[in-house]
Amino acid sequence: MDIVEKLICEHKLSKEEFALLIGLRQDPGVCERLQKEALRLRRQHFGNDVYIRGLIEFTNICKNDCRYCGIRKSNANLPRYRLSEDEILSCCEAGYGLGFRTFVLQGGEDAFFTDECLVPIIRQIKERYPDCAVTLSIGERSYYSYKALREAGADRYLLRHETADKEHYAKLHPKGMSLRHRVNCLLDLKNLGYQTGAGFMVGSPYQTDECLAEDLVFLAELQPEMVGIGPFIPHHDTEYADCPAGSVETTLFLLSVIRIMLPRVLLPATTALGTEAADGRERAMSYGANVVMPNLSPTDNQEMYKLYDGKIGVGDTAQESMNKLKEGLKAAGFNIVIERGDYPT
Repeated sequence: MDIVEKLICEHKLSKEEFALLIGLRQDPGVCERLQKEALRLRRQHFGNDVYIRGLIEFTNICKNDCRYCGIRKSNANLPRYRLSEDEILSCCEAGYGLGFRTFVLQGGEDAFFTDECLVPIIRQIKERYPDCAVTLSIGERSYYSYKALREAGADRYLLRHETADKEHYAKLHPKGMSLRHRVNCLLDLKNLGYQTGAGFMVGSPYQTDECLAEDLVFLAELQPEMVGIGPFIPHHDTEYADCPAGSVETTLFLLSVIRIMLPRVLLPATTALGTEAADGRERAMSYGANVVMPNLSPTDNQEMYKLYDGKIGVGDTAQESMNKLKEGLKAAGFNIVIERGDYPT
């Protein structure tokens, strides 16, 4: 049994085997076999359906100083903002009318948004839109904070681990942040019953094939309900401004590997992928992706929430973003559906 067949049959490999497989990513035969199986599994579990998530970037204030991130606290060139509760609810109202049944509240680690602040917002969304899911993507918090937000009605939580290699993690993050703490946060989220999302950047500075293999081993062990990966894209106000962007083709390759590893996983075609390739999100669907996350944020704020340079869709209204996505996905043979799009049990 070769390494591709072993992955298809067993849905996991050792770190050494994953590294060997990643080393074959430019082999057309290997890529075609993985893509074919990933698409088969996608269709088996989700047909040609694409789930949409309404992204609300409600604060670009962050206490952290991650070396790759455009909203890092030391970026003095970035105007900062916070959306009010009314502004967040207004985004939800507009999104609901467009067919969104999941709202993703994403922001930096902003101390202003305590549990006392967030709990009423989550409850308001769930009361107004009981048929909708609420996803949070607001970084590392305590177990008790995650518990309070879960009890308020939050359904899902996205927390990219960024890299499962300890040394690599230290090169991307400042002192005071640790891989162990981030992993503990993910375990807390799983234990509290969130549909939990992890993920990593493809082609980030100092990343090796062994780093990527470690990421895949970690995902196989964690068994998250969601995985978000996208190519690294540099931001001009960070120390990695001159580093090359990650590869679109490698990202697509890894999407297919993850779909085979985790056949029922919710797997986004990320905005970063669409930024690096005009048809990146549409192509991703044929490699196993089944989720897209258009922006519901006010157009005036979108320019200020740029984790990396060149982000697509900045300045587009939610309606404009939806129209573009629908057209591109329909041409690729996939259809947006009006559903919560939960992890299938």
